[in-house]
Amino acid sequence: MSNIVAFNDMQQMAEVAAGSKMFGFKNTQEAMAIMLLCQAENLHPAVAMRDFHVIQGRPALKADAMLARFQQAGGTVNWKEYTDEKVTGLFSHPQGGTLELSWTLAQAKAIGIANKDNWKNYPRAMLRARVISEGIRSVFPGCVVGVYTPEEVQDFEPPKAKFMGSVERVEDVYTFEPPERVEDGAFPLQVPGTDQPYSRFSSTEDWISGYAEMVSRIANSKKLTLEEKADKLSSLAECNKPVTENFNTLDKVKLKGAIVEAGGTVSPKPDKSQPLPDSGLSEPIF
Repeated sequence: MSNIVAFNDMQQMAEVAAGSKMFGFKNTQEAMAIMLLCQAENLHPAVAMRDFHVIQGRPALKADAMLARFQQAGGTVNWKEYTDEKVTGLFSHPQGGTLELSWTLAQAKAIGIANKDNWKNYPRAMLRARVISEGIRSVFPGCVVGVYTPEEVQDFEPPKAKFMGSVERVEDVYTFEPPERVEDGAFPLQVPGTDQPYSRFSSTEDWISGYAEMVSRIANSKKLTLEEKADKLSSLAECNKPVTENFNTLDKVKLKGAIVEAGGTVSPKPDKSQPLPDSGLSEPIF
């Protein structure tokens, strides 16, 4: 049974989900990105409201939903210890074998994450979420690839705000400080008009972050016309096709969500009356 929903219908669903304030989505773009992620897995977009949170800008799969996916895929877990001090689970899957895994409050304190309110108020639940995520990721990662539990994401370091400057020069819309740029990264990020990579990244996640930063600078430029923005975004997409054409489905969904959040759009090129330019990525990538 197909759960594919038309893009326009999904956009309306995302607006309702975000506007209701019931599911933790701060805006329509967050809801839309998670719905696209669900649809890429042939899940109905409404599953996004049931199973996911967005924490610090990252998609987070609830621990219960993660465990349910594992069990539906043939996995089992037996809880051997379940206290505020220690949680131990025995994870088994026909394709991944068996693994006994524990998380302790002392361990959480040692790595500096147990001083937060959620750890102080609900230590057992936090330990359980950590055990579920690590156990499933170790025994059968196929059912949770690319996502973490909300409890894990809350313990990540929050992203640092970047100062983008107060003066914009049109010719410098591609200039910024990309995250974790590396000299020999496997994922080059190109800009139009040059054969040499502007930067290289060690992971698709960092590459998508760098690309979305460029999209944001172009889409939010006050000195470029709508046509100039569309041309620059199309050129940016075209010169990066050698990378994006090799993305897997999940990375493509992440890229699409990042583009929308950055101020671009994945719909066909708009009329002049429309406020946002086309990202240029609809046809080249998807």
